[in-house]
Amino acid sequence: MNRRPLRIGNASGFYGDRFSALTEMLTGGPLDVLTGDYLAELTMLILGRDRLKNPDLGYAKTFLRQLEEGLGLAHERGVRIVTNAGGLHPAGLADAVRALAAKVGVPVSVAHVEGDDLTSREEGALTANAYLGGAGITACLRAGADVVVTGRVTDAALVSGPAAWWFDWTPEDHDRLAGAVVAGHVLECGTQATGGNYSFFTAHDVRRPGFPLAEISADGSAVITKHPGTGGAVTTGTVTAQLLYETQGVRYLGPDVTARLDTVRLTDDGADRVRISGVRGERPPASLKVGVTRIGGWRNEVVFVLTGLDIEAKAELVRSQLAETLEGVADAAWTLARTDHADADTEETASALLRLVVRDPSPDRVGRALTSKAVELALGSYPGFHVTTPPGPAQPYGVFASTSAPATQVPHTAVLPDGTHIQIPAALSASPAFEARGSGGGAPEGVGGAAPAGSGAEPRETVRAPLGALAGARSGDKGGDANVGIWVGTAPAWDWLRDTLTVDRFRALLPETRGLAVQRHELPALRALNFTVTGILGDGVASGHRFDPQAKALGEWLRARHLDIPVHLLPPPEGTGP
Repeated sequence: MNRRPLRIGNASGFYGDRFSALTEMLTGGPLDVLTGDYLAELTMLILGRDRLKNPDLGYAKTFLRQLEEGLGLAHERGVRIVTNAGGLHPAGLADAVRALAAKVGVPVSVAHVEGDDLTSREEGALTANAYLGGAGITACLRAGADVVVTGRVTDAALVSGPAAWWFDWTPEDHDRLAGAVVAGHVLECGTQATGGNYSFFTAHDVRRPGFPLAEISADGSAVITKHPGTGGAVTTGTVTAQLLYETQGVRYLGPDVTARLDTVRLTDDGADRVRISGVRGERPPASLKVGVTRIGGWRNEVVFVLTGLDIEAKAELVRSQLAETLEGVADAAWTLARTDHADADTEETASALLRLVVRDPSPDRVGRALTSKAVELALGSYPGFHVTTPPGPAQPYGVFASTSAPATQVPHTAVLPDGTHIQIPAALSASPAFEARGSGGGAPEGVGGAAPAGSGAEPRETVRAPLGALAGARSGDKGGDANVGIWVGTAPAWDWLRDTLTVDRFRALLPETRGLAVQRHELPALRALNFTVTGILGDGVASGHRFDPQAKALGEWLRARHLDIPVHLLPPPEGTGP
């Protein structure tokens, strides 16, 4: 077995990512494995609706088009391809890849992983899929597959599965697997690891960031980097930001291993190279997460433009004029965004937006008949009345929920290139002693953080400034919950952040979180805090519950809030933070 580091890249962070990325990664430098992540909670709903229209669909069609050129390139370079683009129909995509290979004359062996689809067990569900681990991918690669297509596996499994194949790890190699899972988590969102969506984006040229890759070693440590000459940057900051993305607690639970995020160590390893080391792993939980989507009902919206003076009065007039029309609608939400400026020199910057979102089990109650009532006000409402778009028909929306299933009851199956079906046994789950420790504990023995700075420190001069002058953040969605990770670049700043940004202060800075359950987790090695806000996204992104339905900008809102920051912690005016 070749024990040199595995060089594994990413060419997709979501369904709709840069189409040329697969070719760019195959031609940009050496790789052993190229992965692509196409699935998200919203994607499963989209694929579910595709499957309703045509049972032969349910997979990411973009991937197949990318392979028209990429399949030959991968074959020439000896690169294995591993992707979850199979979505709800991995067998169908595997057959389509075989047909494409025959058409373009590229001899490849194709395998797939199935067993995640539990829709038949969830009454009324559009989709229900367990999050499988990487062991099925490992089995397919061991059988000689050039292309491995999966359904719903964890995003990090696209990396941990190939790493276990490359180094012949066993399910008991918890620390090594945990290291690969952490590397996989960094890679899974593509260019978010190379400067995309990065708080301190002005420090780098991120107009077209390159896609990331990892050099994983036999001990599970890894170096995150990118192909030479590609845009963006790989720094401890960009990697930290991605590590904090969509995680909950210090234990990152997975079907193969539980990775301890509070043991992760990041160090510079040269230009555009960041080393990940020290990751500790524990046994996985006994159950698998199951993502369930359903058609939740029908929605529609109208956005009124309010210009100039008396914005609040204009908004109130529209609300009162439509009050009778909205009687009987299950949910009607009004939001006034004060985008207007006083004495503005353009009409657009003198205008505010009043948004009405309606949702109901019946399309008739929120269809064109309702939105037409809004437009009928055009000559009899506030001065300057107009809307951003004409009235439209109601659209179906989905809701997402997560449940669990015993890992032993999910038929995780590797279908090898020759058609052989191999049942993948569930990983040995955590003992009761482990379960009793919970998922939000502190660092394990031997891993500590700096002592709080509060008690004996002398008062320092402070200045009112945005939190983002000191800290970076990244946020995202987990069903109806939001995650906000925030970090700083120095030990003194970490002492201040840990003491200052309590749950109560977090709620005060983000009033929309008041009344919701908020959990705070400390990650001292990353100088970071991670907050989980339960229920802020309602039924999830597909329901269109909130202005920012995936909480992508929640962290940037937090960074924009002002508080008293010690002057000595702030970078010079030209500084760009961590």
